[in-house]
Formats: sequence, C-alpha cells, structure tokens
Amino acid sequence: MPVRDVVRIDEELCNGCGDCVPSCAEGAIAVIDGKARLVSEVYCDGLGACLGHCPQGAISVVRREAVAFDEHAVQEHLGRVPAERSKRHAPIRPAGGACPGSRVQAFSPVAAGPRGNAPEESRLSQWPIQLHLLPPSAPFLQGSDLLLAADCVAFSVGGFQSRFLEGHSLAIACPKLDGGQDAYLEKLVAMIDEACLRSITVTVMEVPCCSGLVRLAQQAAARAQRSIPIHVRVVSVRGQVLLEQEIGAA
Repeated sequence: MPVRDVVRIDEELCNGCGDCVPSCAEGAIAVIDGKARLVSEVYCDGLGACLGHCPQGAISVVRREAVAFDEHAVQEHLGRVPAERSKRHAPIRPAGGACPGSRVQAFSPVAAGPRGNAPEESRLSQWPIQLHLLPPSAPFLQGSDLLLAADCVAFSVGGFQSRFLEGHSLAIACPKLDGGQDAYLEKLVAMIDEACLRSITVTVMEVPCCSGLVRLAQQAAARAQRSIPIHVRVVSVRGQVLLEQEIGAA
C-alpha cells in the first residue's frame, strides 16, 4: 500500500458532535455509535478540510500506509448517502452541495469593456480557486491554460485579473505556508495528464520562498506523461513584472 496522508480521529477526545461531517466533501467521516469515524480510507484525500471543524481537537492528519484515495469510489459513495440526515448521524451531502467553499462552479466572466470610473468587473471564470480545493476533474480545467499563482500576487499587482487571468483557469497556493505539498504535486500531475492542460503559467513573487511553487510545477511536468510548456512570471513586491520565461521540467 502507498504511504500517504490520511485523517486520524481520536475516539477518546471525540464527543460525537458531528461538526466535522459536513466539512468533508468526500463523505469520508460519519458519526457511528456516538463517535466520528473514518468510513473508509478510500474516501479520504488526506487534505484535512475537517481539521478546523472539531471543537475537541480530536482530528489530525497522519502519514501512514493506507489504501489509495479513489475519486470514482467517492462519487459512488456520495450517490448512496441520503441527502438529509440529522447532525448527530453524519449529515453528509452529495458533491456540489457539501461545502459552499469547495463546490465546483464554472461561469462566464464579464467581457472587458471601457473602464471609465466604473469598477473593473471580475474575469474569474470558475470556483474554487485554492489548489487544495480544486479537483483535477473540474470541467473548466479540461484543455485549459492554467495560471498557477502564489497567494500574494493578486494583492501586489494592479489589474491582476485583466493583465494575467483572462483566458486562463486559476489555481492559487502558498509554497511556504500551505501544508500538503505532496497533494499539490499529485493534483498538478493529474491536471496535466487527465485534464489535458495546454500550459501552466506560474506567477510568483520575487521573494525566495515563492520559488517553491515554480519547482512544484517543474516536478509535476517531469512526472506527467504528457508534455506541456511551463511559463514563469516573477513580480516584485511593488507589482512590477521582473521576469517572464519558459522553463523545462525538473
């Protein structure tokens, strides 16, 4: 069996409140016999979206031998779960309705037009955008050009959306503060091979820690079966573009 991150629930600490259940979009947790339990390792992606929802601190993510996460099994499992259940008996909801923050949505961005004094309209064409929440199977990723941006970039660059986002799907991440970097790598590989990305443009800050996102994209390109171009854009803390180039896989 592979060694990977998987959720661990301390039964002694768990009081069976069920607060963790709705936070797991894969339905991997249920309240059984008065305690939250991992239904199956197959359903747990190990990202830990449930961690902040346990008032008792009973949930952690551990790295150990576990059956591989199976997204197809998750979809079948969610299809079997009743839509309405009481809070104390695992209120797992079907995909797309489990957690508003991770529900996959694609929508048409507003077309660019004269700016004048009006606020700039959003050019975002999807949700979610955080890499941990973004499933490689999302329809809007299919055959797209991915903009992989460090979290700080949009706050540093004036006109980030109009300059960089238009015509791209988007994933954001912080290479320094985000946990689960192995999961990021696996997702990017899946996006290249299964979603058939056309390219990845990694946009990062000039600070050294941001280079980790570039390495992540290079490693994903090296592991993927398909070959796609990787572009790098580096911006300063004042939002100026310092470098734009195409790089090879690591």
